[in-house]
Amino acid sequence: MYNELKEAWNELTSPGQMFEVTTVEVRGVPLKTYALAPPSLRDVWAMAAGHGDKDYLVYQDERATYAEAQAYTASIANWLRQQGVGQGDRVAIAMRNYPEWMLSYWAITSMGAVAVGMNAWWVPHEMHYGLEDSAPKVLICDRERLQRFEEIRGDFPDLLVTAVRLEDEAPDWVVDWVEVINSPPEMPEATIDPDDDACIFYTSGTTGRPKGAQLTHRGCTNNIMNLVFANMVQPMALSKARGTPPPDPASAPAPASLVATPLFHVTANNCVAQATTIAGGKLVHMYKWDAGEALGLIEREKITTFSAVPMMAREVLMHPDFANTDTSSLQAMGGGGAAMQPDLVKKVGEHMENTQPGTGYGMTETCGIISALSSAFFQDRPTSCGPAMPTFESKCVNEAGEALPPGEVGELWVRGSPVIKGYINRPDATAESITDGWLHTGDIAYLDEDGFIYLVDRAKDMVLRGGENVYCAEVENAVFEHPDVAECVVFAVPDERLGEEVGAAIHLKPGNSPDAESIRAHCKGLLASYKVPRYLWFMDEPLPRNASGKFLKRELRETLKVDDAA
Repeated sequence: MYNELKEAWNELTSPGQMFEVTTVEVRGVPLKTYALAPPSLRDVWAMAAGHGDKDYLVYQDERATYAEAQAYTASIANWLRQQGVGQGDRVAIAMRNYPEWMLSYWAITSMGAVAVGMNAWWVPHEMHYGLEDSAPKVLICDRERLQRFEEIRGDFPDLLVTAVRLEDEAPDWVVDWVEVINSPPEMPEATIDPDDDACIFYTSGTTGRPKGAQLTHRGCTNNIMNLVFANMVQPMALSKARGTPPPDPASAPAPASLVATPLFHVTANNCVAQATTIAGGKLVHMYKWDAGEALGLIEREKITTFSAVPMMAREVLMHPDFANTDTSSLQAMGGGGAAMQPDLVKKVGEHMENTQPGTGYGMTETCGIISALSSAFFQDRPTSCGPAMPTFESKCVNEAGEALPPGEVGELWVRGSPVIKGYINRPDATAESITDGWLHTGDIAYLDEDGFIYLVDRAKDMVLRGGENVYCAEVENAVFEHPDVAECVVFAVPDERLGEEVGAAIHLKPGNSPDAESIRAHCKGLLASYKVPRYLWFMDEPLPRNASGKFLKRELRETLKVDDAA
């Protein structure tokens, strides 16, 4: 079936076909791109208008059609223009996965402004940094984020704020959302260059400062087409291998996607929401993750695609209600944000008759996926995340940046149109992460003879907790601010549910007694809750170091036992 995969790949990407690949020069670098990719997200959203009265956004008992969503976004964009927001200006979104998130996103990107996705977990201290770094003209938030902003509002006197879903009357300095959506539904004119910024998504920084990644319109639209390509090429290859007619897209049910991960990440926004939108499907939002509620929505809304972090898929399969819930509508179940364990791949195949397991590997820095693998290919190679999509070149390199032959392990580098422009206000980080257009992924991997990617380890010092990146240095910086701490090392601890949890080994200053809750309470004031160490080890002796004075993190990680943690 791998020969058939190559045939299908070449057919779909050949000249004149839907996925024809060409090369463009961007910022002096040759990048692979789809010849027929929409120029901007404005064009994508305009194309979606053709879906008319189909359901688009579903949240609890609320529903909005594509036509209604188009009118809402035009009103939001018109109001923003009236407030002086122009092309290239930034507008921050800070809220849960409410329908207003996507409506605001499409409005901002369609008018040529830049959407700043604020992490909804951020505490006021972190929110302050994001607002100061991105300098938006307007903040669109919900009640919880408004309360956090109030604590830091004095430092942003000129920031215009509007808030959604307030339970009480809005403060006089907050524009009521009703005023926003009651603006005339007239989308402002805009001519958007494909390499203009579409949005800023924050990714944790190794120095403790989050980095604002600049996702371009070209990057986002090519990512959408990569997702469509991935959903076509592997079924087409299997049809060739089995001698059966290729799937007819016209006979497939309307897509329905469960949005279970945060929209301020590329998984939910770029990969789930944008791909579903261009296909005319509906997005079913959840207030927060709950496996039982997810099962109810799958049955009630006839969900066809559930793409989230692996622990969510596992919890759905293990839930007591699973056996009594109709999940027959599900055609694909998988996701990214963490490796999907081989046993989970097998369980999906065994327990869900109509559902194909799948995985995607990607990053904020690539506007979404780098590779994808599903169905029989994933079951045959469950430790792989698939070949890089057509708009990427990929290679594994040694420490000198030299390409390695297939089978040899090195850092994975990729280059292509979905790679970000860089990090705002961080030319140093941009230069460190991107060389001649090649993105240093920070992942240790190897490529096989067919170009399939196999991830081995991470080069970056990071905990991957339920799809959220937690950089150890950021947590260490917070712990070190506690007055009783002399030494601290933070590292990943394996966790069956979340993949990894945050652990910290601490040596206290003389005369202090261990107090785990004091450490955690201190961290909660500086970090989002998911970054606070779950496991704490208080060491009687100074932490072990090597000859150059660096802490022996791997030794601690391998010798400390979870049962001994506080």
